[in-house]
Amino acid sequence: MNTRTMMLLSSAIEIATGVALIAIPDLVARVLLGAELSDSGIAVARLAGCALLALGLACWPSGDHDTPRATRALFTYNLLAGLYLGYLRVGGGFASFLLWPASALHVVFAMLLARPAFASFRQG
Repeated sequence: MNTRTMMLLSSAIEIATGVALIAIPDLVARVLLGAELSDSGIAVARLAGCALLALGLACWPSGDHDTPRATRALFTYNLLAGLYLGYLRVGGGFASFLLWPASALHVVFAMLLARPAFASFRQG
């Protein structure tokens, strides 16, 4: 799988998640975390949805190439999101059936983006 394809898939997932968090934050929280959101939680989830939508759009490859900054951004996000979702399942007290798959998906994308991300660090 080439870097452009990985960038497209990762960006598409973040865009879809962002739209879902904006539109139906309660459902996303229930399915992903197995928890209900308070009014303030809904507000924060929608703000996170806006950020994920913006990240996905900003990292969407244009033309036939991807940008090093976008690759680094998606690598960093996927690594941190995967680790945090795993932590929530293991030590955070959340037990939703989607936490492991979501964590694994982010970690896999981080691993696939690691080489191009670190290559872009060396290039400047």
